[in-house]
Amino acid sequence: MNTKRILIYLPLALVLFLVQSFFWVPTYDKQAVGNPDRLLTYIDGSTGDAEILNPILNADTASSSIVGLVFDGLIDLDENLNYRPRLASSWTQYEETWLVVDPVFKKLRRQDGEPLDTAKDWARFLLESLRSNVKWYKNLRSVEVVPGQVIKGDISIPVLGEDGKPQVENGAPSMKKVSYTVQQPDRIKFILQNIDQDFFQPLEELIGADYFKEFPHRNYVQAVDPSQQEFLKPQYQQILSLKEHNPIIVFDLRKGVRFHDGHEFDSGDVLFTFQSIMNPRNASPRTSDYEPIKTVEPLGPHQVKITYKRLFSPAINAWFMGILPQHLLNERELKKEAEARGLDKESFTMRDSNFNRNPIGTGPFTFKEWKSDEMIRLTRNDDYWDSPPEYGEYVMRIVPDPLTQEMEFYAGAVDNYGVQPHQAARFKEEEKYQHFSSVGSFYSYIGYNLRNPLFASVEVRTALGMAIDTDKIIKYILYGEGERVTGPYAKISDWYDHSVKPLPYDPKGAVKILNDQGWRKNANGFLEKDGKVFEFNLITNAGNLVRKNIMTIVQDNWRKIGIKCNTQIFEWAVFLKDFVNAQKFDALVLGWSMGAGIDPDLFQIWHSSQAGPRQLNFVGYKNPEADRLIVRIRREYNKEKQIEMANALHRIIARDQPYTFLYVSKATQVLDKKIVIVEPQPDGSEKYVKIYPTKSGEIRQYFNKWRKLPTAPQFAAAG
Repeated sequence: MNTKRILIYLPLALVLFLVQSFFWVPTYDKQAVGNPDRLLTYIDGSTGDAEILNPILNADTASSSIVGLVFDGLIDLDENLNYRPRLASSWTQYEETWLVVDPVFKKLRRQDGEPLDTAKDWARFLLESLRSNVKWYKNLRSVEVVPGQVIKGDISIPVLGEDGKPQVENGAPSMKKVSYTVQQPDRIKFILQNIDQDFFQPLEELIGADYFKEFPHRNYVQAVDPSQQEFLKPQYQQILSLKEHNPIIVFDLRKGVRFHDGHEFDSGDVLFTFQSIMNPRNASPRTSDYEPIKTVEPLGPHQVKITYKRLFSPAINAWFMGILPQHLLNERELKKEAEARGLDKESFTMRDSNFNRNPIGTGPFTFKEWKSDEMIRLTRNDDYWDSPPEYGEYVMRIVPDPLTQEMEFYAGAVDNYGVQPHQAARFKEEEKYQHFSSVGSFYSYIGYNLRNPLFASVEVRTALGMAIDTDKIIKYILYGEGERVTGPYAKISDWYDHSVKPLPYDPKGAVKILNDQGWRKNANGFLEKDGKVFEFNLITNAGNLVRKNIMTIVQDNWRKIGIKCNTQIFEWAVFLKDFVNAQKFDALVLGWSMGAGIDPDLFQIWHSSQAGPRQLNFVGYKNPEADRLIVRIRREYNKEKQIEMANALHRIIARDQPYTFLYVSKATQVLDKKIVIVEPQPDGSEKYVKIYPTKSGEIRQYFNKWRKLPTAPQFAAAG
């Protein structure tokens, strides 16, 4: 590699620093000679230090990378993005559904013409009437009648002004607490083998829509203060739901797993982790992921039952969360720690605990030391339940400067770092490295504010997209490390519809569409309609050179067809607060990270109910058919049905073009060829396998099997 080529344009001081760094650090080969421990140590380069090493509290990438090695979740994903067991050895899902029976309702009658008087009569009638519905009936596991009970509670409701609108105090809606008593009627409990969002459909057809519309909630829900009864009226359905879906997951937990201090993991740790997340004193950023949970109930030391409040198929993903050790972080232990440190026991919370800098989990590596802004060191967990890692140590080194990272990598002082496409291109010239370029889950787009009349027409938005040379963006800005995308899902996922073709780069076709919409070029060469020039502002955030370059290319593309596009760049906080959240923009360049595409829920980004200020559907996209699909997708637990609906949603959004979908960038990664996957063979020998990316583009799926060899092995050519 020609280091002069890298350094020639840099300031002299930085050149000197890099040259010194290069010569101070022994090369990889020199490190390995006479120092076999270097072969057993994996060193990651990170631009920033971790913040907090607690799985329920961390919110930054550096912390997450360490937490992922120290802690295990109940489940995670295999190389094909399917769920696989971790601390859970297996799991089952089923559903409990509930139907409230109004004893006063007399429209349902037996064959002899007599009304149904009791919940048992109702249950018998419904089963007999729906016996011919084979699919519905076959899904029933059991049916029982549960006697009603008295329930007391309170609910917070917004205070309304004389104009009927919620009153606001200190920037937040004014709320009033109303206490109530519910004389809950008898209910029918149906246990289903498979979760079914349409379970109540045949029941509703049989009972009649009037039953649900005209149910006399007032007979069963009473305010403790009678003068507040009217406040409860809009909340009747929430307080006494007539039909209820309660999906359930039962996890069977792996036996014999131990935390790094030797304490055995069990169901109490799962319950404790959930309770810690939901405890407001801990201020966990993950609370919303667990809000759909109704109860977490240990069924013995190695089984736990999770009951959900409602249908929400992405909820299972929350159990990727690393499980905390209850015995080290329970209230008694926190008070002991506070007392030992001379701190106030009442105000001391998990966030204050030394655990966050000295974590103990069940993962493949145990925590060793943390030198702030310098490094974090982990050591191999020789007692790991899934066989210990090949590496004896994992070190995350803090190297803030990207160019310094590159030199440290070249010298062998780090084994991996967040290599950029232009850097990866340089390493491709070197025989000693293996290169990976995989389609990621982050896509870039231009979003249009659909509240602006300029962008109200699908045809106009389509023309804007056709005028953009996206292939040029990929070639010159991403160094070819990207692919076109056409819709809202990660391209690597099953939800993405590959039959949808990208908009062609066709400036002439774009002009024709705009001409058909009444836009004509004026004397200055700009498109004009009804005396108004086609002019708007395109904005993005500062600190992102790629987006800045995209704006330059797009502005030029649009100018060539007669569109006057002005560009502006704002600091992230200003960009978000004054433009995106306030919805005061014309068009913007942004991107979405879709994770690994593990679930197809797009509610927050695309549902019309999420188009208000400070919400994620900031472009204001509204389509009733898209709304219907979005809701059904997040309530569906059958993957094949989800794929069918997600593909349909993809096609609708691609047709409507609320975004011009640009590209998905590729994940570029480089490793020394001496690093391989080790596969033990039945006869006790070992087989070396080349590292390969999984479906998500991730190369570390089998990191525990990685090993550095003294020399690079020779692999047979493919095919």
